[in-house]
Amino acid sequence: MLQLIELSKAYHPTIPVLAAINLTLAAGEIVCLLGPSGCGKTTLLRIVAGLEKADRGQINFDGHDLAQAPVHKRNFGLMFQDFALFPHKTVGENIAFGLRMENQPKAQIAQRVDEMLTLVNLRGYDRRSIFALSGGERQRVALARSLAPKPRLLMLDEPLGSLDRSLREELMNELRMILKRVGMTSLYVTHDQQEAFAVADRVVVMNQGRIEQIGRPTQVYEQPANAFVAGFLGFKNLLPATITRGAPAQIQTPIGELILATLPAPGDYRLLIRPQAATLYPSPPVNVAGPLLSGVLFACSFRGSYYLIQIAVQGDSAAYPFTFEIPAHSGLSLENIALGEQVYIALDPALLSLLPPRE
Repeated sequence: MLQLIELSKAYHPTIPVLAAINLTLAAGEIVCLLGPSGCGKTTLLRIVAGLEKADRGQINFDGHDLAQAPVHKRNFGLMFQDFALFPHKTVGENIAFGLRMENQPKAQIAQRVDEMLTLVNLRGYDRRSIFALSGGERQRVALARSLAPKPRLLMLDEPLGSLDRSLREELMNELRMILKRVGMTSLYVTHDQQEAFAVADRVVVMNQGRIEQIGRPTQVYEQPANAFVAGFLGFKNLLPATITRGAPAQIQTPIGELILATLPAPGDYRLLIRPQAATLYPSPPVNVAGPLLSGVLFACSFRGSYYLIQIAVQGDSAAYPFTFEIPAHSGLSLENIALGEQVYIALDPALLSLLPPRE
């Protein structure tokens, strides 16, 4: 339905904000633009909305070029982080605003407002003041107002960014269900990976105006395209790695030889060690298959279902810090291991991944 072709934008000749962006959205699909602040995701959203112009490239919607289409002719909906509700209007009047701008009949407006309130689970709230609502309820009203005119595309810019963590957890699942229920094609911007994974059908990871990876949430998480994507997703355990032979599945790293479940062709890579990959031992175990690493425990934090630990493993020329998540129900009493003590770890080959060497 939406096709972006070679979109580029620069506010300074040597500093591109967007560099040759190519992206498509299918009808009813939720695509999330994910990346750090300043990566270009909001600029891309504003260009699609018609609020800014691209320097180069083309935007097609439903087979039509939008180059000359003004904002009000695109019939796209926008939803922002700060709700942008009218404080002097009731909940119902806020939702009805776009419908009244279209001069729809009063009876039709009333019916649509009721439909939207039911959709966002706020039926009976139409006469309430905006100030009588919680932050989550205000965001539901903002969503209902955006959906009421039946936009062809809904664009959401950090819609949950101003809410606390527990409320965001609740609304991110509810938001996806609502958008899917009405079959709304959506372009969603966030810097929060959990939000992107919970809401999106596909995730587009951006960095410095470029697309680093596009894929389903599970695909992006399980198979990050490069070290940047892995680092942005919170994976800290990255090492240079070299494959010199195909079998057995062994790789050379600064902390020694490790084993992977499967290997690509020989060459230089970056090794990603997932935080769940380690089994921790306070003393050297017996009958452990595969390489065993030793290191010094220098941080340990209880996180409810797991302990977050940090270990320094001595490499060929320096000590390498690693962060692991050890299940709290593993039977190992981490409270009895003092910081600074020597510990041992075995790594699950299935939780090690090779990435391209480029940063």
